[in-house]
Amino acid sequence: MISGSTRLVTLLGQPVAESLSPRMQNAAFAARGLDWAYVACEVAPERLADAVRGLVALGFAGANVTIPHKQTVVELCDEAEDASVNTLVLREGRVIGFNTDKAIVEGIDSERVCLIGSGGAAEALRPALRGDVRVFSRSGDWPPDGAGADLVVNATPVRDELLVRLLPEQKVVDLAYYRDGRATELVAAARQLGCPLVLDGLEALIRQGAASFEHWAGLAAPVDVMRTAVRSA
Repeated sequence: MISGSTRLVTLLGQPVAESLSPRMQNAAFAARGLDWAYVACEVAPERLADAVRGLVALGFAGANVTIPHKQTVVELCDEAEDASVNTLVLREGRVIGFNTDKAIVEGIDSERVCLIGSGGAAEALRPALRGDVRVFSRSGDWPPDGAGADLVVNATPVRDELLVRLLPEQKVVDLAYYRDGRATELVAAARQLGCPLVLDGLEALIRQGAASFEHWAGLAAPVDVMRTAVRSA
């Protein structure tokens, strides 16, 4: 139950109705015995600055930021880790931006990357991607061409269309997910081919969410609890 002493964390984005972050983070707070609560708030781009100021004024502990605000919110931070951030920590009236999306691909070895998308999600992954990265976007280089790449990353919200032809030897990371756990077209194709690494959008959500939790709470994230909360949704 939320009380007057409950610390609040929010998700800022548009849309946010299907996000599993509230389910995941509230399970994590409960597992660590924290009187904290996580809520999702739909915020239009023209109201983002008002929303961030409101979080500071209301004493929120922090926030996640998702489409379409990951790059714009950097201008509203007192400090920002990268040019795209998805996690805000609010301390003594200051807004500090962190890029926990990097946790999604950290540790994945690659020499050549096919990165699909050029928005905030793609920009957030760039610092952690290894090797030569070729970016494909509808406003520039399209359609995506995975030939020669050993890692294919979908950093768009597209779930029901196979945007690139995969090869069996490629590793695949897809940021998109269905709330009910169904495989996206990209993940389904990768699994059918037997690709050596297939990281779906739910696991991507868990990885970045665990890193966000640790920034807010200063505690190790209960990753198994978070994974169960997401996978059983």
